[in-house]
This record gives sequence, structure tokens and C-alpha cells, in this order.
Amino acid sequence: MAHAAPAPSVRPPSAVTTTTPDVFGARTHLIAKWATPVTLGLVYGYWAAANQRHGGPVTGWNILFGFVTALVFVGLYAAVRALASRMRREVHALLWAAFTGCAVGFLISQTGASVLNSAGIAVACAAGWFGVLFYRYYTHEDAEGHRIF
Repeated sequence: MAHAAPAPSVRPPSAVTTTTPDVFGARTHLIAKWATPVTLGLVYGYWAAANQRHGGPVTGWNILFGFVTALVFVGLYAAVRALASRMRREVHALLWAAFTGCAVGFLISQTGASVLNSAGIAVACAAGWFGVLFYRYYTHEDAEGHRIF
């Protein structure tokens, strides 16, 4: 016995959505916009301070170093985030890769490693991150640089 195939459901053009729904409000996005760099900065500052003291006792100067490092990290993160989104995808990826490479290089330099070791690992991390980000921006933007999704 033959059965009729179900008819495809066709949406009217006005009902088609091109973006994903936003489940969070503007206030939540504003909080996340600042909570993310502050949290990353505190983790980064703690990590740099721990690398600098080489497992020794925590001192006041070590705590100050951690907080100053965190403050600089947050400031640079906010600056890169503000600048990078206005750039073409190549420069956008390059700015984030340079930021990541500098951050990794600074962390490694606090361990007492040689400058060449720190620079080599930083360049390797930056190159890998550039490849990942360029691919992401290349596949998520049109030729004029507008975000697709």
C-alpha cells in the first residue's frame, strides 16, 4: 500500500531567522564583557606571581607583582578587544595572536628560562593561535568583513 509523502513545511520569508536567539539580556552581556577580562587577569597575575617566586614564600612584593600584572593584562585585553573587532580578519587574528604570544612569553620569562626559550615558545604559540583565529574569522565573515553569524 502506498502512502503519500509528507509535504515539506515552508516558512514564509519573514519568519526565517538568520541569527541565533539571544537568551541573555543586555545587562548580562555587559557584566560578562568585564567579568571575563578581570577573571582572566586575576588568574594570569596569580600565575605570573607563582612563576616568579619559584615555589618560595609569598611576600608582599610578590602579591603586588601579581596584582600589577593582572591590571596590565586586563588593560591590554580590553584594548585589543576594542581595536581588533574594527580590523580586517587578517589584522584581527594577528592582534590576538600577538597578545597571546606576548602573554605566554612573559609567563615563561618569569620562570627563569632563557630569553631565546621564552621567545621561541611565544612565537610558536602566537603562530598556532594566528592559524586558528584566521580560520575562524575567514569562515565567519564575508569578503567585506561583516560577521555572518
